[in-house]
Amino acid sequence: MLFFASPIGLGHASRDIAIAEKLAMPKGEMLFVSGTGAAKLIEKKGYPVMDAYRPEKFNVENGQLRQSFKWLMAYYSYYKKCKEIATSVLQKNNGLVVSDEDFASIAVAEEIKRKRVLVTDILETHFTKGAASLIEKKMNSSMRDMMKKCDCVIIPDNGEDHDNFVYVGPIVRDASAGRDELRARFDFTRKTIVVSVGGTDAGRYLIEKAIEAYRKIAGRLDAGLVIVPGPSLQLPESQDYRNLGFVDNLHELIYAADLVVSLAGRSTMDEAIAYGTPGVFIPIKGHFEQEQGAARLGFKYEDLFRLEPLLEEKIGVRSNMKGTSGAQKAADIIASFNA
Repeated sequence: MLFFASPIGLGHASRDIAIAEKLAMPKGEMLFVSGTGAAKLIEKKGYPVMDAYRPEKFNVENGQLRQSFKWLMAYYSYYKKCKEIATSVLQKNNGLVVSDEDFASIAVAEEIKRKRVLVTDILETHFTKGAASLIEKKMNSSMRDMMKKCDCVIIPDNGEDHDNFVYVGPIVRDASAGRDELRARFDFTRKTIVVSVGGTDAGRYLIEKAIEAYRKIAGRLDAGLVIVPGPSLQLPESQDYRNLGFVDNLHELIYAADLVVSLAGRSTMDEAIAYGTPGVFIPIKGHFEQEQGAARLGFKYEDLFRLEPLLEEKIGVRSNMKGTSGAQKAADIIASFNA
């Protein structure tokens, strides 16, 4: 089985690992194709992976997406490079093609008539406005056409199945232990705030703002601060926080925490909801997917400037855990096409 995981952030790799862990097949029978931090995360979990993709970076300044049309054009160039890589991989390897928002591999699999399953929570993009949006609309049209021709499209959300689209609900990784055991393992001896920004450097501003807010209220908050900057950011050491660097078990840190502060990435939000941990989710301004996801939970970019009251309001206000079977459902679907 060939598993192509988008390397933009770590969310795609996280949910793909969740699916892979539910598949009743040896790790050696799956080959992942991804890149940068996502490839490192997959490798940490013991799966064979090709670190082949080098995605274009978003231009983010102070939490706002800049030059979105320029990025879109750069992404198209990146897509063509990925098609070349996917062509080489598929020529050398047989098996079902599973893609998590890597449309290059889907396009190549379609050309050579290979079975293909797509995992995506984006049905169209909205990065641009005005005249530039005409080009994006054409790209969306091509993307929809590819989706229609897939053997199956798995949507990690709740909804009604139709045509070849199957809604499986949120896809979340399983924790290896209960919350109390995890807190002891991570040495969370008091209330703990976990700040995470995924696999790119786009969230540096959020880390800086979170540390600034924490310092102002640390005296009355009586909580520890843990930073998970991921593979792309280097932070100075400080007595104000613990720096965990790049981890492969963020979902367990989220479960053990009393509050998570993060960009509005889909996987992180789903994991916080599943494990009942309160969160503050700040979207990148102008990033339609993050803005839509954050809005569903009542957050917006401007909340970046009111972190102090939000930290005090949200910390420790846990909700009931919400069991999710999305990973198992997705794995069952994929296994049915791999038979």
